[in-house]
Amino acid sequence: MACCCKAESPLPVLYAREPSPLAKRSHLSFSPRRLPSLPPWRPAVAPRANAANLALFLSSPLLPRRRSGRIAASASETGSSQPAGGHQSNGFREWDAMTARFAGAANVPFLLLQLPQIILNARNLMAGNKGALFAVPWLGMLTGLLGNLSLLSYFAKKRETEAVLVQTLGVVSTYAVIVQLAMAESMPLPHFTVTSIVVGTGLVLNFLNYFGWLGEGAWRLWEDFITVGGLAVLPQVMWSTFVPFVPNSVLPGLLSSIAAIAAVVMARTGKLSKEGVRFVGSISGWTATLLFMWMPVAQMWTNYLNPDNIKGLSAITMLLAMIGNGLMIPRALFIRDLMWTQINLCTLHDAITRFTGSSWASFLHGWGNLVCMYCFKSISREFFLAATVGLYFWLGIALWRDAAVHGYTTPMKSLKELASGK
Repeated sequence: MACCCKAESPLPVLYAREPSPLAKRSHLSFSPRRLPSLPPWRPAVAPRANAANLALFLSSPLLPRRRSGRIAASASETGSSQPAGGHQSNGFREWDAMTARFAGAANVPFLLLQLPQIILNARNLMAGNKGALFAVPWLGMLTGLLGNLSLLSYFAKKRETEAVLVQTLGVVSTYAVIVQLAMAESMPLPHFTVTSIVVGTGLVLNFLNYFGWLGEGAWRLWEDFITVGGLAVLPQVMWSTFVPFVPNSVLPGLLSSIAAIAAVVMARTGKLSKEGVRFVGSISGWTATLLFMWMPVAQMWTNYLNPDNIKGLSAITMLLAMIGNGLMIPRALFIRDLMWTQINLCTLHDAITRFTGSSWASFLHGWGNLVCMYCFKSISREFFLAATVGLYFWLGIALWRDAAVHGYTTPMKSLKELASGK
């Protein structure tokens, strides 16, 4: 009998096809409510080597001892300071921690720096003694204000809350002194108007950027403005400080502003090398440093020109400047950093604890102005001697302790290493 069964039809073959764009978007946007959301994946970034991390790594019992020599060599290549014996003793680590605390404690006198001067200015204004406010040079206060504003821009970009608060208080307190100088007609009204616009705009833009509410293009324009403005103001302020002994001219500021604009435009249009772009990016750090360093020069020159008005200068403000910068000297000496700013080796955040800047401000802005006030009999002998003995005793302790933890017999070797950068 012939088979009359029907042939079975073959099973359908399934082919995979690419999902539609709508399905892709719905899949990517789907997030189950009952499942916890996971953080976005980020590639692992190796932390930067520094003395603290290397010391912790070297002290680990799991580390093979035969590798310690190579790690110590790499630590020396990073520029970290090491004792003479090739290992970190307990005294070395303790002094490292103490100098870091001293540098952090410097924020306290810096926060209160302008408060005594503001109170003294207010008393003189209420008493109708406007001439006393001429003891405070508005050019010197302007340099300090622009320096604080530059640092505020840097820290706001890095989202460093504590530093942003400190620099904001510095901007506000210095601007308060400038307002008082304008009220006493010590600062010309056009200069005060321009300064007020820059300060107000800078504070708004910095805080918008800090909270992420400012576009990248607007922030880049502000950074370019800080670069050009700082480089234009610095030579002009330095020149104007010595008027009328030099001709009253805006030529220094004009020439430097033209050069700054040309450098910024070339950097933005890609006509500079990588080294050139990095140099342009470091200009704001250089100008902030030099603006701060010029502040005591302007003050002492004003003391020389108008000794009769020196009683309008607050001795407590000068003492706080000496203490705040003096607290930073041991740390700057310990980490062997000579200058505040270097073009290719450090950032502006690291630049605030450098030896040259802290020593310059402590001795010239703080103690130097106290010397002027003592010579013109504005402060008592006891006050001046106490400040002098305290400063030089503190400096001697810093030099002696630094030499001891490094295993040196004389502090001169520490200063030699500091000058040579080793």
